[in-house]
Amino acid sequence: MSTTKKIAGAALAAALGVTTLSACGDSDDKSAGTTDKTVTLVSHDSFNVTDTVLKEFEQQSGYTVKVLKSGDAGAALNQEILTKGSPRGDVFFGVDNTLLSRALDNGIFTPYEAKGLDAVKPEYVLDKEHRVTPIDSGDICVNYDKAYFADKKIAPPQTLDDLVKPEYKNLLVTENAATSSPGLGFLLASVGKYGEEGWKDYWSKLKANGVEVVDGWEQAYNERFSGSAGGKKAKGDRPLVVSYASSPPVEVLYGEPQPAEAPTGVATGTCFRQVEFAGLLKGAKNEAGGKALLDFLVSKKFQEDMPLQMFVNPVTKDAALPELFTKHGVVVEKPENVAPETIAKNREQWVKAWTSLVVK
Repeated sequence: MSTTKKIAGAALAAALGVTTLSACGDSDDKSAGTTDKTVTLVSHDSFNVTDTVLKEFEQQSGYTVKVLKSGDAGAALNQEILTKGSPRGDVFFGVDNTLLSRALDNGIFTPYEAKGLDAVKPEYVLDKEHRVTPIDSGDICVNYDKAYFADKKIAPPQTLDDLVKPEYKNLLVTENAATSSPGLGFLLASVGKYGEEGWKDYWSKLKANGVEVVDGWEQAYNERFSGSAGGKKAKGDRPLVVSYASSPPVEVLYGEPQPAEAPTGVATGTCFRQVEFAGLLKGAKNEAGGKALLDFLVSKKFQEDMPLQMFVNPVTKDAALPELFTKHGVVVEKPENVAPETIAKNREQWVKAWTSLVVK
């Protein structure tokens, strides 16, 4: 099951043929060694940072950063669990709150309280032992095609309850919770909202209201959704899609020509918040370098660079969002949340029940 947090902006950029910046030192050579002046960051494929920002850290710290990208977050975490005690790098980035308990239970991290952690918003510090450090957050939400609802003179949905109403019948496409991170996030949003006793009934209503399920985000957003650049080209006919709160700013950023207003909106009452973490790997060859790198990841410099590189939100109180986000994005005030330990305990059975109910 793929449970990685797929970064909407990076995927959309790829769909539009845009090449994003890569961190200097990126390498797919998993046999490459390390020195006391090289610090290796193991990550999922969506990690990105501006070259100049990374080079500034390297110059100030004296370390050279090597980024080892290892597929999606679930696959990357599996490899670190298998190599526990003899890790492939020094720091792991990309475990989110849907996988956090699994990582902690397997003991792959060495506790370290990063310098600058006091600037991180308290609600994101989910591990009081500091085995992991919060780095970014993002919201999985239903996006809507503004033009469709304006033409039909129908108010777009805003909440999970709205999506089962007759006026939105046959309009929503979502991803498979067993194969897609946003699909799983949307399932968790329903668990957070309706609880263990109510989420199945909600999905029964959603199925009766014509929800379409596809394998992954790429197909849902860039093929079936009528509001995205890719969906328009593919003649998608679903004006509602499960994506990210950061998707509208990305539509503006990569629009040709760039629109004055985002063509898509966000139903802020449908969201599940993902938080990504990084941690010092147990057995790291360069523990001092790993600690310095964790300090850098929560620094204002890196936190303010992230939004336009990975299309996620900073977790520190002092980091400012770029104008693209403040002008075209939304603030999700009350996203749904489910405790990591609850997710770890129930994820497999929830997905199995969801599959039987919605897909089969």
